[in-house]
Amino acid sequence: MSQTRSVWPSPAKLNLFLYITGQRENGYHDLQTLFQFLDYGDTLSITPNETGKITLSPDIEGVPVESNLVYRAAIALKNNASETLGAHIHINKVLPMGGGLGGGSSNAATTLVALNHLWNTCYSTDELAEMGLALGADVPVFVRGVTAFAEGVGELLQPAYAEEKWYIVAKPDVSIETAKIFGHSHLTRNTPKRSLNALLAGNYENDCEKIVRELFPEVDKAISWLLEYAPSRLTGTGACVFAEFENEAAARSTLNKLPDWLSGFVARGVNTSPLVTTLNAQTQ
Repeated sequence: MSQTRSVWPSPAKLNLFLYITGQRENGYHDLQTLFQFLDYGDTLSITPNETGKITLSPDIEGVPVESNLVYRAAIALKNNASETLGAHIHINKVLPMGGGLGGGSSNAATTLVALNHLWNTCYSTDELAEMGLALGADVPVFVRGVTAFAEGVGELLQPAYAEEKWYIVAKPDVSIETAKIFGHSHLTRNTPKRSLNALLAGNYENDCEKIVRELFPEVDKAISWLLEYAPSRLTGTGACVFAEFENEAAARSTLNKLPDWLSGFVARGVNTSPLVTTLNAQTQ
């Protein structure tokens, strides 16, 4: 096992559409959503070793190491393999926490995929996705690394194709708890289920957007501003919003006009995750 440092992408995702089709007796919601990756995200610098220990840097204020999804993912993989396996993982965070971009889930997936390669543990993608599901519902889609249509509570995935457009992703100065949105009494929970072909052919919407805009005026203001320039909506339960453009120049031109009460970036939607591209390059 090489003990040299390597750098791995941990990309953001967008929910290009999100429909809530029901609620189960246990409180979980059935949904239909389309996940697409962005060519933008965090990076993990990983140095494998044989100390049997997992260490992380930097410390995240208010988050104990044992609660960090990167640490939990590494331990899950290590516990299924060998006690002697270890690694130091440095996390370069650029994705906002609580933004609906899947940053934590993506970090966990990158940890599983990268360490599986670096440790030579030889787990299949299906096995890694199963480990990931125990960490969070969105982790498997990042492990598999292809644009996916999700149903059930988000665990039923099938590969899909989405047009690779350019996006401005913007975040107002607010953080949103997913549980607060899914627990709201006025949330739409009865959108009819449709086939993937029907969903892809229709106008993309997010059933959480109405509630989020009512509860968080900052999000409502952000979407209203972006709508002046391009089709725009919420991703996940927020707080990030995005606007779609046909080319990079149009997106960057609008980003330059972004008001100072919004932070944002430009990225391209990609149907193959940068994580998969990096893994393929490492294995050639």
